[in-house]
Amino acid sequence: MSHEDGARERIEAFVQGRVQGVGFRQFVAAEGEALRLAGTARNLPDGSVEVVAEGSRTALLALVAALRAGPPAAHVEKLRVRWTEARGRSRGFEIAR
Repeated sequence: MSHEDGARERIEAFVQGRVQGVGFRQFVAAEGEALRLAGTARNLPDGSVEVVAEGSRTALLALVAALRAGPPAAHVEKLRVRWTEARGRSRGFEIAR
């Protein structure tokens, strides 16, 4: 897998802490759109948020930094990120239900 800025990559991130009911998914979608990433953010039954995103490595690194910080009302306790090859997702960033 290439790590050049022109190559597309994918992250699968799981964010734990106070991340539901605080606008976290909306925050992630806005960040993803601003970074020109394609992906989704969704709440999981265990109280965490799953984020899947594709784009350039530079943009994905910026998203990971944003996930660590979260919006003002959130409190991120743990972030797990797995890097994989892009699967060709090309649409914008969505909040999954």
